[in-house]
Amino acid sequence: MTDFIVEVQGLCVQFGSFFAVKDVSFCVPRGEIFGFLGANGAGKTTTIRVICGLLPATKGSVIVDGEPFLPGREDRIKAKVGYMSQRFTLYEDLTVGENLDFAAMLHQVSGALYKQRKEDLFAMIQFNRTERTMVADLPSGTKQQVALVASLIHDPNLVVLDEPTAGVSPVSRQKFWELIHQLAAKGKTIFVTTHYMDEAENCNRIVLMRSGEIIALGTPKDLEKETFPKPMFRLLPKSDLSTEQLKNFKEQCELFMPYGRYFHVIFPKEGLVPPLFQEHFSVESIAPSLEDVFIQKVEGDRSW
Repeated sequence: MTDFIVEVQGLCVQFGSFFAVKDVSFCVPRGEIFGFLGANGAGKTTTIRVICGLLPATKGSVIVDGEPFLPGREDRIKAKVGYMSQRFTLYEDLTVGENLDFAAMLHQVSGALYKQRKEDLFAMIQFNRTERTMVADLPSGTKQQVALVASLIHDPNLVVLDEPTAGVSPVSRQKFWELIHQLAAKGKTIFVTTHYMDEAENCNRIVLMRSGEIIALGTPKDLEKETFPKPMFRLLPKSDLSTEQLKNFKEQCELFMPYGRYFHVIFPKEGLVPPLFQEHFSVESIAPSLEDVFIQKVEGDRSW
């Protein structure tokens, strides 16, 4: 029997006549890195707020680490979740130590237990500064790592990371994801939102939301195969092409998606590149990416 740490069934969140989340259902097994993707306004943050015990559902049920979300018992959910937001996690006018002291106080972690957890978490992120360092003086990547420590100080089984690497360098992003994998290897369940599709490839499974509803759920590879069952090609124009020419090429394709200087293309006849395309483009066979899936599922024809 699968041990689910998050169970969401028929979740609806309604504000007046507007449904921010509509009939959303999914389960997350313990120890999974679970990606939550969608454009701004898709319903991700609203769903996260319910899972963190911050917002009641209009309809449906949410169970986190065996604890159902019930009115008046929200604190039981909050105690089981570590939450790190892109926008606000640390007080910049306090020191690193003062921020962690405050987080520990909120979660009622004190004494020798707090000291040991802090030491262990500092070792995990390889923190080599003094606790008296002001948060405002930390590099952005280190600041995010300290914010992660603050979210873990009460040893939650579920860690919710809302765009944790936004605005940090590629090297810092890579290091942060190494920490995520370490946490998952220790049995923590990671619930993460990101706008970086290369990061989302690290997730065990992904939910893709649009307009408050789930439109896809699966592993990155499964979603790529299901969305694009036919071979995909990358085309680079050999010379400048007019808008009219590009529209004509698009009409001959099942998919003709701009991608920087290139176009990602799927032809009607599987694997067969028409001679006209070979004349005007350099053609390369490629595997579809999660970014292709995101653009196709969320934007569709609006991406062109």
